Amino acid sequence: MSCDLFSLATSGVSGLTPYRPGKSIEQLQREMNLDEVVKLASNENPLGPSQIVLDAISATKDLSRYPDGDGFNLKKRLAKKHNLKVENITLGNGSNDILEMVTRAFVTTNHEVIYSQHSFAVYPLVTQAVGAKHGVIPANGWGHDLDAMLSSVNNKTRLIFIANPNNPTGTWVDSNNLRNLLEKIPDNIIVLVDEAYFEYARTEEKYPDCSQWVNDFDNLIVTRTFSKAYGLAALRIGYSLSHPDIANLLNRVRQPFNNNSLALIAAEVALQDTQYIRKSIELNSDEMNKLIQAFDNMGLEYIPSKANFICVDFKQPSLEIYQNLLKAGVIVRPISDYGMPNHLRISIGLEHENEKFINELDKIIAK
Repeated sequence: MSCDLFSLATSGVSGLTPYRPGKSIEQLQREMNLDEVVKLASNENPLGPSQIVLDAISATKDLSRYPDGDGFNLKKRLAKKHNLKVENITLGNGSNDILEMVTRAFVTTNHEVIYSQHSFAVYPLVTQAVGAKHGVIPANGWGHDLDAMLSSVNNKTRLIFIANPNNPTGTWVDSNNLRNLLEKIPDNIIVLVDEAYFEYARTEEKYPDCSQWVNDFDNLIVTRTFSKAYGLAALRIGYSLSHPDIANLLNRVRQPFNNNSLALIAAEVALQDTQYIRKSIELNSDEMNKLIQAFDNMGLEYIPSKANFICVDFKQPSLEIYQNLLKAGVIVRPISDYGMPNHLRISIGLEHENEKFINELDKIIAK
């Protein structure tokens, strides 16, 4: 007798649509029998890890031992960087891991989670997984409407997600407006500010560094990652900064050894390589400007971005353009799942990668 295994799962999990990552280079090569493929789909650092990180990983020999489950050395270095204490820090298997920890630790079926329309896909996933109510706030100019978020707070609200800059739109919230929200939100509501693209956005004068506000707001959680500007996406390591009591609670639901030894070593070394970060940000800025110029020349509209990607509006369903780019060996990201069927999100790549994308897109648009 067969059993309906889906009926055994919780309603939140059985009803989930799994997260769909961007198509990989290897997958497209197999599907299209292509030798050369450019991937501009997953907001990775096109420079790859810095050389000193690669050297540190290569020098690590003892892989038969479990990693430091507390990640003390990395947490100590992060505490120094942010002028906080080790007790303020929680390590995650990517900052995405932290998003799930926070939801598991604080949200039940009796609660509501607030997040913006067109924001990171994991927010609705973790909300549904725990069976909480979704409080989806309509976007304002493709970005967060903080006033509407504040107005929507009710006695069931337990958690608010704010991505700054936002993925996939690249929009951002300035320091004054974000701090105003934090000052008005009741302290029994957790506010998580997702700063995965912090290093790219910090060049903007009015962009906030929320790590400096952790001691001001007990209900604030700030998440960062090594997957973007630091070039360590494959190693899956991120962290959060929060009140020590929040960190204590998150560590109760954190999986044992959720960070492997190579990731811990790589992240610790990466924090010291300021020259690499500077080079990454300069590359991103220069190549972003080239893409913007190309879009202007093609008469395409785009959403101004403070991250390492940019969304282009084709004023029509973009799937055919996406598929034609795949045939040409260029992977970008369709974002219809984010309620943006006319847009494609393009990660900023190396100069030759961006040139290939521009040339192929120009051919497609000209047809």
